[in-house]
Amino acid sequence: MTWMITGGAGYIGSHVVKAMADAGERVVVLDDLSTGDPARLPAGVPLERGSVLDGELVARVLRDHAVDGIVHVAGKKQVGESVERPLHYYRENVTGLQTLLEAAADAGVRRFLFSSSAAVYGMPDVDLVTESTECLPMSPYGETKRAGEWLVRATGRAHGMATASLRYFNVAGAVSPELGDPGVSNLVPMVFERLDRGERPLVFGDDYATPDGTCVRDYIHVEDIASAHLAAAGRLAEDPAAELVLNIGRGEGVSVAEMIRLICEVTGHVDTEPEIAPRRPGDPARVVASADLIRRELGWTARHDVRRMVESAWQGWRLRHPGPRG
Repeated sequence: MTWMITGGAGYIGSHVVKAMADAGERVVVLDDLSTGDPARLPAGVPLERGSVLDGELVARVLRDHAVDGIVHVAGKKQVGESVERPLHYYRENVTGLQTLLEAAADAGVRRFLFSSSAAVYGMPDVDLVTESTECLPMSPYGETKRAGEWLVRATGRAHGMATASLRYFNVAGAVSPELGDPGVSNLVPMVFERLDRGERPLVFGDDYATPDGTCVRDYIHVEDIASAHLAAAGRLAEDPAAELVLNIGRGEGVSVAEMIRLICEVTGHVDTEPEIAPRRPGDPARVVASADLIRRELGWTARHDVRRMVESAWQGWRLRHPGPRG
């Protein structure tokens, strides 16, 4: 089989590419390189540069590489930016997905794996979020992911595609330093950047209804995200009637304040107190996964703990930002 991975030169996508290539799958990457880097790809993996919004390009790549399945990782993912630029997010995440699915249906592709998000849940009033928890997204980003799940499901049913939507929780870490997160929109690299500048880490709101007042999240190592994609792709290859919606998480909540303390410990900034900033729009108080269904359906379980996420992320950060550290 040949899998096309959109966004495969990005942070998460490159880990998915590596996992699938290491498992012996044939892979081609489609990436517009707006945030991706070709250097992140394993040797021998072909890269087609372009956007999923370009239907003609997508159709050519599917045809030229005889693609059997698609893993759609490309998309915009910053909650705050989506509040400020909803039209941009709907175009990139929904219209882009629609264009990709149209090309896939026309080409007879029969397997489609969609990278969704825990943002579809919004602010669920439950201890652990299951896949049947009501979805009430709080941001345009979350809305685009929920709409994407609907599109994938409907297209799969209409065109005979096996489908899976994987709802990521909070991703961190790296399988190797060179594949570390190059951005600063996620909590862990955001704190690294502040500490490097001699600034205190930022906490966006400390008055949530949580034990320490800061948001509680389920953090998941990016290598575990990649292994979940590999397991889901294997299921789609074997089961032409698959129609899955699965959480990818560890089922363990960690508050922002707890995570910052761990980051400061790993980086040697043990006496650093965070700075409290106003809440960001669209941030729910607590979102922690139930990972029971993915364990039953795919036999998958996360392997890495939070300390391993931070340590591996720090190694990657130091590779890209060499110099003295406090």
